[in-house]
Amino acid sequence: MENDMITRMLTIALAIMVVILFALIALYIFLRMKNAKNNEDKKKKEFESEEVVKGNDKEYNKQSIFSFMEFEDIIDNMIEIKKGKKYSMVIECQGVNYDLMSNVEKVGVEEGFQQFLNTLRYPIQIYIQTRTVNLESSIETYKDKVREVEDKYNKTLYELKKMREAGYYSEEQIQKLEIESIKQKNLLDYGKDIIRNTENMSKNRNILNKKYYIVISYYTEELQKDNYDKDELRGMAFSELYTRAQSLIRALASSSVRGKVLNSIQLAELLYMAYNRDEAETYNIEKAVKAGLMEMYSVSQDIFEKKLKILDEQIQNGAIDIANANIEKAKTKLQQMVERKENSKEYLMAKMARQILEDNKDYVGKDIAEEAIMELNKQIENSKKSKRKGVKKNEKIQK
Repeated sequence: MENDMITRMLTIALAIMVVILFALIALYIFLRMKNAKNNEDKKKKEFESEEVVKGNDKEYNKQSIFSFMEFEDIIDNMIEIKKGKKYSMVIECQGVNYDLMSNVEKVGVEEGFQQFLNTLRYPIQIYIQTRTVNLESSIETYKDKVREVEDKYNKTLYELKKMREAGYYSEEQIQKLEIESIKQKNLLDYGKDIIRNTENMSKNRNILNKKYYIVISYYTEELQKDNYDKDELRGMAFSELYTRAQSLIRALASSSVRGKVLNSIQLAELLYMAYNRDEAETYNIEKAVKAGLMEMYSVSQDIFEKKLKILDEQIQNGAIDIANANIEKAKTKLQQMVERKENSKEYLMAKMARQILEDNKDYVGKDIAEEAIMELNKQIENSKKSKRKGVKKNEKIQK
């Protein structure tokens, strides 16, 4: 009897525990579903509020992309990270060939590097980036130089041809120019041969180059006061990072390692190579800049300043044209006066001679003077007739 009683009580307790267990499971499932629904609604709202960038089969929003890239902007030769909470500056280091050094030089490099490590008072990051060697810009620069040599060589050949045709140059002068042309021809052939070999070398995609960088960072939380705006924080971060960078460069110089601070374009190239290693081989950031990547950030000149500049140029050019026209007009008037005097030269000389005879009748003799004056009058009449004919002829030509 007592055993049945205990069994019944245990059964009832077990049933109660099972019910409580199912209730707890149901409550847990309910809470999980509610939490999942809230997260889904939240994600849906964020998704609708953000611009969506569509890919082939996936969709990415701006927030996920910028979170992946881990930096906000490149400004004042610095990388802005975490919305201005962290700024980084990068130093590019030129490596040394340690294996080719003598023992004394190796010891000097090691001691210099030890001093560099001892001077560190803040954390640094050493970054090594492997790049494919792009010889395109170097080849273009070399081609420009070779074209200059070729132009000079062609000019020398032309001068040599002229000297031979002239016939009054000495053999020594001609021979000296021939030697100079031979030197230029050898230099031209040598340059073309280098370009050809370099182009063949650049076709090999396995030419790699390693670049070494030191990254130094500054956290704005290091400042004790928080009442600075973003521009002030950026200025203080730049001042601090630049000071640290210069001290590092001087310390590295003791171990024969040269360094320089990367500017904004070089920082962009560094990040571009890190995130786009494959595409950077065919379309690097230098081509992007030349194609007008930065033009959208340029500030255009004011429209009224442009108009004033154009008007000033028009006024200046117009004034020059008017001055030239008046000069030509003045020249024409003087030319006309000269022509009139040339046409009236015989008439004016005869008239002046007649006046001289009339003034000097007493000295020449009255009869002789009057006879000479009569001859001069005939010449004056003939001159008048020829002058009228010339005027009519000019009028016909002008018509």
